[in-house]
Amino acid sequence: MTRIVRAWLARRWISVTVDGDSMRPTFNPGDRVLARRITAPPRTGDVVVIEAPVLSGNRSTWDLPPPGPGDLDRQWLIKRVAAIGGDLVPPTAAGVLAAGQVVPPGSVLVVGDNPSRSHDSRHLGPVPVNRVIGRVVPSPWSRAA
Repeated sequence: MTRIVRAWLARRWISVTVDGDSMRPTFNPGDRVLARRITAPPRTGDVVVIEAPVLSGNRSTWDLPPPGPGDLDRQWLIKRVAAIGGDLVPPTAAGVLAAGQVVPPGSVLVVGDNPSRSHDSRHLGPVPVNRVIGRVVPSPWSRAA
């Protein structure tokens, strides 16, 4: 495959390997998912790939510019969008923000399908929309929405 074709594909798609139990039963460890890079804001119920906020000293990677197609050294999480900016926080996503509070504009709340094994917005708080990398596309071997 030529370098130009690879670059074109990387601007539109991302492939992520599931690591952990947070999205069971939808995805299992080792599953590979394909996500189309975000071109429109995510909607409630979408399964998305987000950048994980990795701490380095007293800063997180969310302090850096949003990742682009070449930023493969960042860490990714696969989660389901529970609420978007302007929505009320649902009880299933309450944690850092209390149920009934309003999700800040420009943010989403994400949760794992297996809440007892998921590190998500209940712990991280709202995720900036510019840290949502892609929307997982359904495949015949997964039950992704």
